[in-house]
Amino acid sequence: MAWTLFFLVLLSYCLGVISQPALTQLGSQSVSLGQTVTLSCSKNKGSWQTFGWCQQKPGQPPRFLWYGPSTRGDGVPDRFTASPSEDTGYLTISNVQAEDEAVYHCFAWEGTGTPKYVFGGGTQLNVLGQPTVPPTVNVFPPSPEELKSSDKATAVCLMDGFYPGVVQVTWQADGTPISSGVETTTPTKLNDKYAASSYLSMKKSDWESYEAVTCKVTHEGKTVEKVVRRSDCA
Repeated sequence: MAWTLFFLVLLSYCLGVISQPALTQLGSQSVSLGQTVTLSCSKNKGSWQTFGWCQQKPGQPPRFLWYGPSTRGDGVPDRFTASPSEDTGYLTISNVQAEDEAVYHCFAWEGTGTPKYVFGGGTQLNVLGQPTVPPTVNVFPPSPEELKSSDKATAVCLMDGFYPGVVQVTWQADGTPISSGVETTTPTKLNDKYAASSYLSMKKSDWESYEAVTCKVTHEGKTVEKVVRRSDCA
């Protein structure tokens, strides 16, 4: 029962329900692929006991890694080890893999006063030296439903499967750059690669006046262009 309650509290914190950190962690650390990194977690105040760690990846539930001197989470590789000192807890990851890129939250048990678990703000671990993977780009015209029901038209550009997670997106209509009505999402990570989307919103009459709309995606200095022609949508 106690462990069930603990995991509910852990889940709430890692999903952002509980937000006030009581332990101090670095905001981010970087490590090269195959190297070793040690994350630290320091007490701010109080009598915290028994440090633990969880891993949080975008779009996934938190994963319990370690608690106390020897309690390892199910399926956690031997590359992960934890060691506490009097005032600081440490998580060491050896032979770092691309899949280890995530946010790592520490937590500790406060046994005095009203017993409770307390948490650090989390450390974003960035894994360097991963191979560059270009995005797969697809562009879609405004949907027939949108064109029938409104005077607006929205073209959509989808990018996925790329690394690292930085792209620049520009739009053109019949070869002329367009910046008005463009909205591009921040890349999100899924299965160690990134995905993003960009939207070009315009008047229906503008869409009907164009022959073609182009989405241009630049990633690591290389540009991919995808064109949607209005004549192909008729």
